[in-house]
Amino acid sequence: MTDKPKTCSLLTLGCKVNQYESQYFREMLELNGIQIVEEDESTDLCIINTCTVTHDADAKGRNIIRKIQSKNPNSIILVTGCYAEREPETLRKIPGVAKVIGNKEEFLNSLSEFGIQQRPKHITRFDDHQRAFVKVQDGCLLNCSYCIIPSVRPTLRSRHPQDILDEIGELEQNGYQEVVLNGIHLGHYGIDLSKGKPKAEWNRLWHLLENISSKFPAMRIRLSSLEAAEARDDLIKVIRDHPQVAAHFHLCLQSGSDKILAAMRRRYTAQGFRERVHRIREALVNPGFSTDIIVGFPGETEKDFEETCQISREAGFFKMHVFPYSPREGTPAAMVRETVSHQEKSTRRQILEKIEQENRGKFQMSLQGKQEEVLVESASFKPGFVEGTSSRGIRISLPGMLDALRRKLVPVIVHGIEKETLIGQPIPAETGVETQHPKPSSRLSLQIV
Repeated sequence: MTDKPKTCSLLTLGCKVNQYESQYFREMLELNGIQIVEEDESTDLCIINTCTVTHDADAKGRNIIRKIQSKNPNSIILVTGCYAEREPETLRKIPGVAKVIGNKEEFLNSLSEFGIQQRPKHITRFDDHQRAFVKVQDGCLLNCSYCIIPSVRPTLRSRHPQDILDEIGELEQNGYQEVVLNGIHLGHYGIDLSKGKPKAEWNRLWHLLENISSKFPAMRIRLSSLEAAEARDDLIKVIRDHPQVAAHFHLCLQSGSDKILAAMRRRYTAQGFRERVHRIREALVNPGFSTDIIVGFPGETEKDFEETCQISREAGFFKMHVFPYSPREGTPAAMVRETVSHQEKSTRRQILEKIEQENRGKFQMSLQGKQEEVLVESASFKPGFVEGTSSRGIRISLPGMLDALRRKLVPVIVHGIEKETLIGQPIPAETGVETQHPKPSSRLSLQIV
């Protein structure tokens, strides 16, 4: 067995799932008596948790490994994550790399070689964040034509509800007032747990959300990205009935053109997406919407792009992650000839960013005079103010001291906008205001389908 390291640095690339897994690694190392140090410090061991969603992510992973090896040539470098799963041989050839293991369970088992054997049951905190990410699911089965992730995380696995509840309970005890539920395909939570069981015994995402909401009424719960088809009525009903669940939906559109959606192998039409947004709006009071969009997918014409612009305006996305399409080797879309120039992709991205700005301004205006609840995260651009995120996902500044309010949920009345950020006034506790969460709407009688 290799001598047990005394220090370790952790570097993480990619999504919330990777960040959660790195937090687990961190707490496992600490449980085994290993000190976590910053990446620029001398260290015995270095773990790099990689991402492979784009070529740029791959390149960044390789560059980080070379940088660590150059700065700290005596460090043992272990590489894990999605890029390690997809191209282990490429990473093994980089000087200084000791092990490359993509699979999380195999990676954790491999740490026993270094005397790291004890495992925490779950995470107890989320370093450098004011909210805690809670991974509830892994794996994706969709095989969208542009995406490499199903090939590196192909196995659908859902955590047992009690494990998730135990983890959230400890996070709450440690001062966290918001958790973000995430997974590689969050909407597929519980498919494996429910398979072969009668519907009355299913354990899907809406059941999990109801359990968490009932057990932790003071905890704000946020969902990470969803497929629009999975923001179904039974899920929305739980959100409507449990107002501590954030009324913010990150629904991945990708394109507003049926032709492009079909080429992407997405599972919905533009009209189906519109109808889902409409039903959410009917069920909840002024929910917030954000999205992901790919511009310049092979075959995307001006008309196709305009359809994306139109649905983006109609949905009112106040935040859009816009990605110029780049072919990903190993995906079906990579074999199709590109038809949109880099310059045109850049132009289309700028157009969508302008629509995003217009949408955000309209959404901010709709919140004037309304009550919001802000999770305080950082100092504001405005002296004497702090800033955070509301239930609907919008940023709000309010007067206060960061040391006193950090990680706290503060109810405010929105009364202005400065530098494209909402300004709120805290509601004193003695006013007896009870509506700290958006109240459910009675406009829609949801039918469970």
